Amino acid sequence: MKYKPLSFRKVKRYSLKKRESKVGLSQAGNIYEKGGTFRDFLDSLPAVLASRDIIEVADAIIKAGNGKRPVVLAMGAHPIKLGLSPVIIDLINNGIITAIATNGAAIVHDFEMSYIGMTSEDVAEELSCGTFGMAEETGKLVNNAINKGVKKGYGIGRAMGEFISTVKGAAFRDQSIFFRAFKNNIPATVHVAVGTDIIHMHPEADGASVGEGSMRDFKLFTSVISDLEGGVFINIGSAVIIPEVFLKALTIARNLGHKVNNITTVTMDFIRQYRAMENVLKRPTMNGGSSYFITGHHEINLPLLAAIIKERR
Repeated sequence: MKYKPLSFRKVKRYSLKKRESKVGLSQAGNIYEKGGTFRDFLDSLPAVLASRDIIEVADAIIKAGNGKRPVVLAMGAHPIKLGLSPVIIDLINNGIITAIATNGAAIVHDFEMSYIGMTSEDVAEELSCGTFGMAEETGKLVNNAINKGVKKGYGIGRAMGEFISTVKGAAFRDQSIFFRAFKNNIPATVHVAVGTDIIHMHPEADGASVGEGSMRDFKLFTSVISDLEGGVFINIGSAVIIPEVFLKALTIARNLGHKVNNITTVTMDFIRQYRAMENVLKRPTMNGGSSYFITGHHEINLPLLAAIIKERR
């Protein structure tokens, strides 16, 4: 087949002035001047994509708070390891976060931070000589806290909060998220996969207590999600556990007749993961609500979000 170049002389065109455009000067950023305030910085951001989304998330959280609706912060352990506990605790103290949900690793790092003010070992180095996760205080004290708490009828989250509030030697307990949740009497739930956390490698670990405590927390978490209408659910850095637990809790809530449609769901993570996209953002808001994925580093985006909330609240 032989082809000749097409002539473009008869293409159909229209006036640029009649075309619908996605971006205009009204959305453009402004120049931030040296010595300006944080509000000046916010006002300098262009009202597009991620800068628009994080402000809309902040406004959704503020709206939920004004309407006395829940703001649930669910997360993996990385926010604690990245030094963000003070930011989260401040949000709890100011009544912005009304419930906490985590995976099992979070209680390990939260305890270690409260006990010695440090956490996060060199996994590769310790693994090579078979000592990874073998810190005696962590294995013994955290497992005993779970076992004793479950005997009292607690879930793992409350068991840890009460334990950190009373254990001797916890010189930095004020930096514990679970301690603060316990003191402020807000739900703090822990959702465990057996074998994923270093405390499961210690002789004090009791599978029955871990399972019972986590099941109690799942039921408490489901109660929180049943009341989420008009509220906000935030997943920070959990790619599997939290998205799966949230989807099941939402199913139960709707199955039992609770209206949970007008919600805002948010995932904040370094990369976009399948379950976080589907189970936190897309599927739960198919019947209404809004969803946002804030991509980037926790140690930048969470303090930024917290500051925006304070500034616009």
